Amino acid sequence: MVPKTENQRIYVREIREKDIVFGIGPAGTGKTYLAVAMALALMKENKISKIILTRPAVEAGEKLGYLPGTIAEKVDPYLRPLYDALYDMVGYDKTAYMLEKNIIEIAPLAFMRGRTLNDAFIILDEAQNSTREQMKMFLTRIGFGSKVVITGDITQIDLPRKEESGLVEAIKVLKGVEGIGFVQFGREDVVRHPIVARIIKAYEEYEKKQGAGQEKGKRSRKQTSEQNSPQSP
Repeated sequence: MVPKTENQRIYVREIREKDIVFGIGPAGTGKTYLAVAMALALMKENKISKIILTRPAVEAGEKLGYLPGTIAEKVDPYLRPLYDALYDMVGYDKTAYMLEKNIIEIAPLAFMRGRTLNDAFIILDEAQNSTREQMKMFLTRIGFGSKVVITGDITQIDLPRKEESGLVEAIKVLKGVEGIGFVQFGREDVVRHPIVARIIKAYEEYEKKQGAGQEKGKRSRKQTSEQNSPQSP
């Protein structure tokens, strides 16, 4: 896949040059697709021996324990977008072969616990839905000769309201750390149907208005409270 925007070109360069790269931005900007393409390219160049694709398996308030079926059947819907990217790039048969030979592994984030991942290209997708503990666990699994890409959209967090996203915390903690790159995508990088960019813009403008309205309401309530408070003699 050829990068189509300046941010996509920066993203590809950062993936080649850095050990860990965060791709942050809205859907349709090529964050995951380009990461998978780079993983396959580096494997072809014999720079890695394995590709691991993972994502949190708890989204939109659903917990795996409440879903019917085996573990594989439970997690499969959450991992489907990663399968789709592989099918699109190398075809169904080759993807099936690489999965069978464990050259490519697709698993929920929770399954990374206790492992050390050497000589691998690891992609953590939908990272905004990782908890702080999961993100720290994941980042400390990285072994020698490995490269990591973490993608997410911090405006689409499905965690319970009181739980801070591991991605949000990682951005705060790891900015400026040597060997770690950050690429911020915007609606100008959306490579899906043009209406997707317009939808993202409409939501951004709506959320700005909502935020401004809430701030105005806070100021108004504060002023009213101050006016109603008893004055000291």
